[in-house]
Amino acid sequence: MNNVSPIISFLMQQGVPLDTVILLLMLPVIVTLIAFFRQVVGIKAFGIYTPAIVTFAFLAVPQLRYGVIVFISVILVGMLMRFALKGLRILYLPRVAITLSIIAFSILALLSLGGYMQRTGLASVSIFPILIMITIVEKFVATQIEKGNKTAIILAVETLVISLVGYYLASWPALVRGIVAFPWMILITIPINIFLGKWDGLRLTEYMRFKDVLKNLK
Repeated sequence: MNNVSPIISFLMQQGVPLDTVILLLMLPVIVTLIAFFRQVVGIKAFGIYTPAIVTFAFLAVPQLRYGVIVFISVILVGMLMRFALKGLRILYLPRVAITLSIIAFSILALLSLGGYMQRTGLASVSIFPILIMITIVEKFVATQIEKGNKTAIILAVETLVISLVGYYLASWPALVRGIVAFPWMILITIPINIFLGKWDGLRLTEYMRFKDVLKNLK
């Protein structure tokens, strides 16, 4: 890659892979994007950590569509297991352990199906993104218990949407080249987050929610 910053060149000379450097430098950009969606747009998702790691999981799969398939499969199986185990009245942690076990078998079956259908990209998905997707289930189940199925599904969809936007942003060639050439540019995210932290205006979703009230105020 041309126009590599001296800092990144030094890191590479020390044996740090370029992909690792890029992903670490991309993290402030991704979490700032998530903060923007939360503070300005009004999309909550499962906090800031979950959409960030799902974004990196999508970057780790051969093709984005396979990452989305695994994500949706994990959420669907987790939701079904919530209903299946509801009548057992067992404690939270054993319930999650059973759910994760069933999800592991389900993902294994999904990968086998991908191999059978000659979808080598799906069959060859590495364990790293799969484990990340599976860990989302605990967050999903906890939200189901505390806030209900509708809220859990909405947050899961919002997490997927933000993660997809983060994926396209992190894989944008112009941004990657810019970060490699000028890694200091990620420091811009600090004042942006300070601005977002002081945001006291209405969120875009609130404008849509209260549009009738706002019309009457004019």
